[in-house]
Amino acid sequence: MVKLDILSDPICPWCYIGKTQLDRALLQMPNHPFTIEWHPFQLNPEMPKSGMDRRDYLERKFGGKEGAVRVYSQIEAHAKSLNLPIDFSAMKRTPNTIDAHRLIYWAGLEQKQNEVVQSLFEAYFCKGEDIGDAEVLSKIGSESGMDETVLKRLLSGASDIDSIEERDAHSRKMGVNSVPTFIVANQHVVPGAQTAEVWTKVIEEVNDNLSKANT
Repeated sequence: MVKLDILSDPICPWCYIGKTQLDRALLQMPNHPFTIEWHPFQLNPEMPKSGMDRRDYLERKFGGKEGAVRVYSQIEAHAKSLNLPIDFSAMKRTPNTIDAHRLIYWAGLEQKQNEVVQSLFEAYFCKGEDIGDAEVLSKIGSESGMDETVLKRLLSGASDIDSIEERDAHSRKMGVNSVPTFIVANQHVVPGAQTAEVWTKVIEEVNDNLSKANT
């Protein structure tokens, strides 16, 4: 098997789009060699713990209402072309994602990362839920087979926050400045939300290389 490391933030629309494209390629290529692990990268590491009003956030980030509308209209069009049911009107707050990243890490310990990451994307982009809220996160984990009581206890404390922040900082020091970022076999970086067709070619190339190495 070949490791596929994915740096992502569950409030990043391009990360949701990128995962969708990758998942479609993996379905088309059931003989793919990838073992997937998700890694933390906060788009807004300085975000207040309680998050902030989404409209205010977008207008600050993109230089006003017109800039925000221009950027997100492009994202919405791209999502529609993939039949992704993103509902931007339902999203009222932009959360701090440190706790969502903690949940993803804990899910990895139970081999449930992909399910939890998908549920986080759907909760935020399709349902407008606040994925910075401990109750929401505990429910998402529970629906993927994790212990809700344990998650509530962990989320009420500071377990693994330092580790998540250190891993995020390490990625930035290594040159990562945007997500999604995919790293194949700890060697080849595939940046951005690539199409399913690109991923199909990557999988074919990796499989060919593995075949040659075994002959």
